[in-house]
Amino acid sequence: MINATRRASLLGSTAMLGLATTLAAGITTVSAAESRAAPAGNTVAKTSHLKGWARMYFPTPDNDIQVTVDAHATFDPRGAWRPTRSWGTFRISHRLKLPDGTWFTNWGDLKVDCLTTGGPTATVTGTLTRITPRGPWEEMLKEHARMGISFYIAQRGAGPSRIGLSGGPLPGEGHLSTCMAPAADAPLIRGGYTLIDKR
Repeated sequence: MINATRRASLLGSTAMLGLATTLAAGITTVSAAESRAAPAGNTVAKTSHLKGWARMYFPTPDNDIQVTVDAHATFDPRGAWRPTRSWGTFRISHRLKLPDGTWFTNWGDLKVDCLTTGGPTATVTGTLTRITPRGPWEEMLKEHARMGISFYIAQRGAGPSRIGLSGGPLPGEGHLSTCMAPAADAPLIRGGYTLIDKR
């Protein structure tokens, strides 16, 4: 689960968050062991891909958090972990019931600036490009704030896949670094992601 401090950062204020996108369910992964290693001396860049939609578990009732991602990266064939190029988009959405009984949806679209992968795990970071109009992330949008998400894509029969959200930076923290995200601690309750590790 997201800790209280990060949850507050993710929600931003009492009145926030949400999204609605629908992709096919199903959780698939291609592990590092299944990826083809580049022959010695090969100069062809390796690539990784992460795509899908899912709803994550959230411990407070009347909250619906969804994450959609379409991220890609190329890597130096000699094995550096940091990608030479990353591209794509992801969306964080949170639908929340307000005290008056109405629902409020806060969402943010982010441009991918880093995708890293390793076996059944991945991290994605990106900067805000669009948000809910007049939503709680207006100041973060002006600063092109960066957010990060981690992914653990479980093999079939190995328990739930999980994701972890950084939320926005707290006051005084500065910007989140590229390629960084918290542990993937929140299980998926619907949907899934396809992860193809470097090959």
